[in-house]
Amino acid sequence: MDYRLLLEVSRRSLAVSGLATLISLALGLPLALALAAGRWPGRRVVAALVNAGMGLPPTVVGLTVAFLLFRGGPLGFLGLLYTNPAMVIAQVVIATPVVAGVSMAAFQQLPRTVWMELAALAPPWHLRALLLAREALAGLLAATIAGFGAVISEVGASLMVGGNIHGQTQVLTTATVEAVRKGEFGVALGFSAVLLGLIFVVAALLTLLQQRNRR
Repeated sequence: MDYRLLLEVSRRSLAVSGLATLISLALGLPLALALAAGRWPGRRVVAALVNAGMGLPPTVVGLTVAFLLFRGGPLGFLGLLYTNPAMVIAQVVIATPVVAGVSMAAFQQLPRTVWMELAALAPPWHLRALLLAREALAGLLAATIAGFGAVISEVGASLMVGGNIHGQTQVLTTATVEAVRKGEFGVALGFSAVLLGLIFVVAALLTLLQQRNRR
């Protein structure tokens, strides 16, 4: 196995999926808090859509994003198809419902006393959000683990919008698929082992933080 290629593909996988996870947190956490704390028309419909979105097939997401980014599509003028930003966009679509759904459940499971105390204190909205996030931190870290795991392990969307271009858009999952197609099963196992290792390391670090917060 070419270890330089393995390192390059691993770095790209972490960069793309890490950025997608961060963006999904920025989008999903406010939505989760609005769904858990708000009482507004259509809230239950949006909550149902978020929960349904947790099961979005990556291939469907990839196909949709690809149609939008094709040269003749609505966003074709951006020239993003078969680039790393295109993979980030597709992975954000996959991860955001996961992050929002798990985070919403975490906020909703907070003790009623927490909500009552905040209602009595009536802090500014940004301080209220920080306090609720601190109370629900264990659940929010679980949402982060779930979101990252969902995107770094997907292959369909990355293949459709990234194209698996060597030296540009190839990531661990698409490299594994290519190696299997070529009959290079040892190389495929190597890519798979690194992928599993990355998932385990990230999950372990976030789990340690989660359990420390619990204590």
